[in-house]
Amino acid sequence: MTSAVENTSGKAVRNTPITVYTVERFLVEEAAMLDEWRLQEWLNLMTEDVRYLVPSLDSPDSDHRTALFLISDNAASLRSRVGQLLGRTAWAESPRSRTRRLVSNVRILEDRGDSATITANFIVWRFQGENSDAYVGRYIHELVRTPDGLKFRERKAVLDMEALRPHGKLSIIL
Repeated sequence: MTSAVENTSGKAVRNTPITVYTVERFLVEEAAMLDEWRLQEWLNLMTEDVRYLVPSLDSPDSDHRTALFLISDNAASLRSRVGQLLGRTAWAESPRSRTRRLVSNVRILEDRGDSATITANFIVWRFQGENSDAYVGRYIHELVRTPDGLKFRERKAVLDMEALRPHGKLSIIL
């Protein structure tokens, strides 16, 4: 069954609004890719000018061009991050973590026809060995419509936490 804004290939139809339903389906599939470590496939959801951002915990509204961020990746550094995670060079992810993501409260803040700013809440549980961590926050994404469907131009994960406890690390993709 296809929605009114998708054709039978699952790609967004031009000249139709980007709907909450379309964005929710996109984010749910993205969460599955990350939880299942289909990271190369996940990279296909990014534009060539993508930014992947995780602001510092004490300054979540800062600008990545003028402030220090936990993560501020462009397309090349994001591909490198994925390569490290899939290889054996990311010692913090060897063995790799198991994760489970919940995404909710999806809202479209601005729809510009070919792009949209959206927000959603998230919880990412990370399990590795005897440790478990929960990362809670909100996404603020810039999505663009392409011939291949929605893609991220900017993927920003703003954490609600005051500190990265108890282990003080962020070695997974939020």
